[in-house]
Amino acid sequence: MNAPGLHLSSAGSYPRIGDSPELQVLRRTIAALDKGERTTADLLEVQNEVTRHVIAEQVRAGLDLITDGLIRWYDPISHLAGKLDNIQIKGLVRFFDTNTYFRQPVFDGAPVKRGHLVAGEYSFARNALGHLPTPRGKAGKLGIKPVLTGPYTLGKFSLSENPGNGSSKTFAALEARVQAYAEILATEFEALSQAGAELIQVDEPAAIKYPNDWAIFESSLAPLVNARDKIIKSGRKLELALYVYFHDCAPLYEKLLALPVDVVGLDFTYSPKLLDTVASAGSQKALGLGLIDGRNTNLEDPAQVARQVERMLPKIKDQRAFLGPSSGLEYLPRHRAFAKLEILSKVRAQLEGRERR
Repeated sequence: MNAPGLHLSSAGSYPRIGDSPELQVLRRTIAALDKGERTTADLLEVQNEVTRHVIAEQVRAGLDLITDGLIRWYDPISHLAGKLDNIQIKGLVRFFDTNTYFRQPVFDGAPVKRGHLVAGEYSFARNALGHLPTPRGKAGKLGIKPVLTGPYTLGKFSLSENPGNGSSKTFAALEARVQAYAEILATEFEALSQAGAELIQVDEPAAIKYPNDWAIFESSLAPLVNARDKIIKSGRKLELALYVYFHDCAPLYEKLLALPVDVVGLDFTYSPKLLDTVASAGSQKALGLGLIDGRNTNLEDPAQVARQVERMLPKIKDQRAFLGPSSGLEYLPRHRAFAKLEILSKVRAQLEGRERR
C-alpha cells in the first residue's frame, strides 16, 4: 500500500527513567535536590540531557513527528497550571484510571500568565532535533510538535479555594475555570508559532470521560481556534490537533469530527467499535490513529496493525493520518516504550512491502 500521507508520530510523553544507572540520573538528581545536595541549575542540566536522549530515541525508532517526551513535566495538570499566578498546587489526585497522580491546582483568584508555558521547552527540543544527524530518507520529513493539556481537562481537575468568598467565588463554576485556562493557553500559540511550531497538540482526555460537559468543552476551543486562525492569516502555517484518550470515543466520533480542529487523535484501545466506525464513515479531517497501546507492555503484531491501517486510511481525507501510540508512553518501562515506537516503522514496512508485491 502506498501511503505517503501516513506519518509516524509520538502521542506525547515518554518514560523519564530506565533500568540502567545512566537512565536513572534524573531520579537521583531530583532526590539530591530535595536533600539540598543539588541545585535547580543541576536539575535543569539533567533535564536537558534526558530530553536530548529521548528525542534521539524517537528519531532512532523511525518517527516522523516527535515530542520532547514531556520530560520536564511532573504531571499533565500542574506543569501548566503551576506556572500561573493565583493558582496554588495542592494534594495528589489519581490521573484517570492510571497508576500516576497529578498535583491538583486550586484557584484563589483570576489566573495570570507571567511567562511562557512550554514555548521555551519547545525551542530547546527543536534545537536538539536540529543537531541530530538526519536518518537516511528523512531529509525534510522530521518535525517536532509541542503538547498542551487542554483547557477543559485543566479546569475539570482544578478546584476553587473558598468558593463562597471574594474573587475565588467566580471560579467555583467549572465553566469559569475552563474559560480562564482557554484564554491563557491561546496566548501561548503565538509564542509557539514564532518558535517554529506548525502543529500544536492539545490533549483533552476528560472531554470524552465527561460528555455531559460537552458544551463547556466545545466553547473552550474557541480561543484556541481564534489564535490559530490569526496566525494563519499572518501568513504562517499552524494546525490544531485535538487528542483524546482513556475512554471510549466511538459514541462521540461524529461530534469530535465536527469540531473546528485540523487533526483528531483517537485512542483505539478503549473503543472496540472505533475501527469499524472509521472504516465505514470515514473522516473529512486528518486523524491520529492510536493503534499502539500506550499502557500495555504487550507488543502489537505489525502485520495486524498494518491491516487495520489499510482498512481506514482510504476513507480518511487525503489519506493523511498520524500513526502512533494511544496515549503518552510514560506508563511503560523505557525499553518497552522504545519497542512500541519501533513497531510503527515495522507497520510502515509492512504497508510498503505489500505495495511492492
